[in-house]
Amino acid sequence: MSIKAIPPYRAELLNHAYGKILEIGFGSGLNLPFYPANIKEINIVEVNDGMKNLAQKNIAQSSIQVNYHTINAEQLPFPDATFDTIVSAWTLCSIVEVSKALIEIYRVLKPEGQFLFVEHGLSNEPQVQKWQHRLTPVQKVIADGCHLDRNIEALIAGAGFQFSKLRKEYAGVPKVASYFYIGIATKSLA
Repeated sequence: MSIKAIPPYRAELLNHAYGKILEIGFGSGLNLPFYPANIKEINIVEVNDGMKNLAQKNIAQSSIQVNYHTINAEQLPFPDATFDTIVSAWTLCSIVEVSKALIEIYRVLKPEGQFLFVEHGLSNEPQVQKWQHRLTPVQKVIADGCHLDRNIEALIAGAGFQFSKLRKEYAGVPKVASYFYIGIATKSLA
């Protein structure tokens, strides 16, 4: 996720981050340079223990203190309503029990908090969807569980979130892997 088209999405998304932050799926830490200057500390969740070594270079170059948790997002070890901002960048595609993870994200988000996300997923074009469904079994094997065909909007809404901002667009080629969902979700007032 370090291709040339990606940094503008990271910058746009993370410009909204504030307060106590949790990042789901930290990976190698490519988001760190895009957090606002006033962010001094983040908690991160990364299931892949091997990513910690890859992330060390980006962590060392950042002034942000990173509290690293090698766990999955389906069982977050934080109390209810802990975080002001929760970030997910190209992560929901590969979480095994994504609906369970989103329920946990909802649980640990403060009532006035925000869930910032940029994800790839199910296209709005039926022909592209057909290929996404066909290629997902192969993609899951070669890309650490990544699904090309998850309907990110429906998954986030299904966990009880409402969207204060949502944009869907292609961000390059091939279309099967470049349909992006970018937005901000909040806890439903209902």
